[in-house]
Parts: sequence; C-alpha cells; structure tokens
Amino acid sequence: MNDQLIVFDTTLRDGEQSPGASMTRDEKVRIARNLERLRVDVIEAGFPIASPGDFEAVRAVAQEIKDSTVCALARAIVRDIDRAAEAIKPARSGRIHTFIATSPIHMREKLRMEPAQVLEDAVKAVKYARQFTDDVEFSPEDAGRSETDFLCRVLEAVITAGARTVNIPDTVGYNLPGQFGDLIRTLRERVPNSDKAVFSVHCHNDLGLAVANSLSAVLNGARQVECTINGLGERAGNAALEEVVMAVRTRRDLFSCDTRIDTTQIVPASRLVSNITGFAVQPNKAIVGANAFAHESGIHQDGVIKKRETYEIMRAEDVGWVANRMVLGKHSGRNAFRTRLKELGIGFKTDEEFNSAFERFKDLADKKHEIFDEDIQALVTEEGIEGVDEQYRLTSLKVCSETGVRPHAAVTLSVQGAQKSAGAEGGGPVDASFRAIEAVVGSEAQLLLYSVNNITSGTDSQGEVTVRLERAGRIVNGHGADTDIVIASAKAYLNALNKLVLPAERAHPQAGTPI
Repeated sequence: MNDQLIVFDTTLRDGEQSPGASMTRDEKVRIARNLERLRVDVIEAGFPIASPGDFEAVRAVAQEIKDSTVCALARAIVRDIDRAAEAIKPARSGRIHTFIATSPIHMREKLRMEPAQVLEDAVKAVKYARQFTDDVEFSPEDAGRSETDFLCRVLEAVITAGARTVNIPDTVGYNLPGQFGDLIRTLRERVPNSDKAVFSVHCHNDLGLAVANSLSAVLNGARQVECTINGLGERAGNAALEEVVMAVRTRRDLFSCDTRIDTTQIVPASRLVSNITGFAVQPNKAIVGANAFAHESGIHQDGVIKKRETYEIMRAEDVGWVANRMVLGKHSGRNAFRTRLKELGIGFKTDEEFNSAFERFKDLADKKHEIFDEDIQALVTEEGIEGVDEQYRLTSLKVCSETGVRPHAAVTLSVQGAQKSAGAEGGGPVDASFRAIEAVVGSEAQLLLYSVNNITSGTDSQGEVTVRLERAGRIVNGHGADTDIVIASAKAYLNALNKLVLPAERAHPQAGTPI
C-alpha cells in the first residue's frame, strides 16, 4: 500500500435523502457508532441548517464519536456555515463541507447566478468556514456536467482559500467511468495547487455506475471516496461503501492504495442500516446480499469444495458473514443480554428502558429457540428506544382467512390510552388488518410500499415488515417484526402512523439542496 484511501460515509446525510429513510437522532447515533467500529474516516452526520432536529442529530453524533471525523454539510451561505460550525463544535475532530453548483444548467436555472458570482461565493464560503476549523471541504455541485475550465478556476481558488479537500460530485449520475476518471486526472494536472488538497469523489447511481465511476477516479488519483452503506441514497442511491472498499482491497494488483476499514464490520453495519431505514438489501446485492457467497450450481459447488478461490474472490468471514457470536435464548440472563446490546452499539438512557427491552426479549425467546443479533436489532428498532410516546398501540388482532371466504380482521387499538375496536374485510389477511386499523384511526394516508423479509433463517424466523405511508406530502417508513407475519404487518402500519401524527421536528433532507 502506497497511500490511504479516505472513506467518507454519508449514510446519515445523503443516504437519508431517500424518501422515507429519515432517521431519528438516536438512530443516527446508533449508526454512527457502527460506522466508528467500521473505522470510517469521516462521518457526514447531516445538514444542520435543514431543521432544529437535524442540528440536534448532528450535534449528538459529534458528542458521541471519538475516532472518526464528524462532518456537517452547509451551502455556501454564512448562516449555513454558522449552523454547521455550532453543530460539530463538540467533536474531537470536525469538518465543514460547503458547496455551490458549478454546472451551466444549475447556475442558470437554479441559482440564477453568473459564473463570476459563483466563484466569488465559493471562495468566501471556504474562507469563512476556516474560521471555525482547519478541516474544510468544498464541492462544486454537479461537477460531472460542469465546464472543465471553470472547474479548474474554482478549485484553484478554493484551495488557495484553505479547502483541504475538494470533492468532485457526479450529482446526477451522468458520467461514464472512462470519462469521469479522465476528468479527475485532468483536474489534478491542470489545477496548479492540486497537490495542496485531497481530491474526493461523490458519485450517484442513476445509470448504475456510481461504484465504477468512483473506482475509476481512484485509479486516476482521487484519495477520498464518498459513499453510503448499502448504496443508500436519493433516487438510485450512492456508491456503496462495501463495494468500493472490497474492490480496492481485493484488487491490490491495480490499486496503489487501501482503506483502514475493518471489513469484518461491513455486514453488521449493512444489517443495522437496513433495519433502521426499512430499506431491505436485495439477496443478490454484492458483498452484503444473502446470496453473495451462495453457490447453487453443481459446477460451482464442486469447484469451491476443491479450491475456494475457483469461484470466490473474497472470504465471507472477511466481510462479517461468519463470526463467532453468542446466541441468546430463553435461559439467557440480563448480563448476557446487556453485554450483547453493548457489542451491537445499543444503549439505553434509563434502567426502565433496559428492563422493558429485556422483557420483550424474553417474550420473543418463548416463541423462538435461538435469538440472533438481527432479532435483537429488530426488537429494539421496532419498539423505538428513543422513548417517543405512541399514540396508537396494538392491543389485539384476530384474522380469519380461509379458502373461498373473504378474509376478515378484528382489531383493538389503544388510542391515547383508550381502547377502540373495529373490523374490516380485505383482499387478504394483511389488507383486512390495515383496513380495520384505518376504520379506527381514519388517517387517510396512502400506502406507498409494503415489504416483507425474514430476519433469520428457519420456520420460526421473525418476519420483518416495512410499510411506507404518505400524507399531505410527508413520507414515513414504519417497521414491525414478529414471528406472525400478519401481526408484524399491523405493527409496521401502526409504527408509520405514529410517526405521521408526531410533529415534524425535522424537515425531510430533500428540502435542502443535495450534492
């Protein structure tokens, strides 16, 4: 290894821009702890100016994280930078990431600014941010469609102004790998002071090329890659951290750099992000998909038995698929449960919260012989350890489903402490359950997504259900888990409804300007 490739994770900021993927403050902290164990270099925690809630979430991450740099995003505007600086103030190592668009279409149609004004604002923003931290990053938004000459002028100016990292975003996923690699090489060659800053890339996946473009950039001198766990992000997502890291690690014959990532933490991080956001990982997803190391073909199986390397270029255990772990059961005590929670990065503010979680664990253990990490994460996420009061809670659910008879559901809910019941028919048991809940609640929300996954293997596995609801332009995800899939579905629907009735303390990240 000649150089370090800096891993800049933006799951908590750009990843959260996926519709319905908004995270609470405590969920952001849980993921940030996991990213720290993963040994991510920079954690972009959010966009503090977006809302008071987002500011508090970034600040909470900054207070918690010790071994990674905590970064906050800010437009090239004084009030944005002030807010970002205040949010990262508690961080042991903090960074301000400021940006302004540089492509002709963005400057003309969105900013309504002339190039000279954009250049001036970019320099002012970097200089202003340097008053708060020496670690300032600048991004020319939509660099992938910007004019090269203008990009060179902007980058030279912001580096002179004090930017230690200059990030080249392919904001709309427009570039092809050869083209994008050439752009990075050209910028490094033509910008006179390019050696004074780290060149970074931030690629979107609209054409399915985010990872390919990022790797092409690394081959041409980029030494920071901005990415997300599972490739989470707005539209088609961002470059997937796990794919970038393992490509560089596996193809050392081509890359003269490597990351400091602890790859055994990749799968746990993937599962946690999926669990919290409700965005399931497809089985054939590279590195972290359930089938990533599965072999069905007889020819493949024979080859792997004889010599693993015939069909496997990585070891499953190297990315966290196989590890020695304690399996809990109904005879496990409080200490074992508390220890495993700590290892998973899950903490409680009070003993009452822990005791409540332990009781739920015991209830689950009566239904399942073995409790795995995924079960614990689902259990904690479902119940919402952040302590938000629930307006709606499932008291009982009875469903009748048989051949030739239209399914019927009867539900009793606790609504602000009062018991209310209703029944409804539907096209299936889940549909009937949702209609019965609506007969009580009357939310008028639109169901955008219904997704079911098994958390672990086996017929006693918990079913994990995600629903996405929309009302008056607000989109939320609901999550539920149970060994009974219909009950899990009802829990997920109610979880989403509880989010809809809460005040929107945080504006959705897409209300801001993404890069």
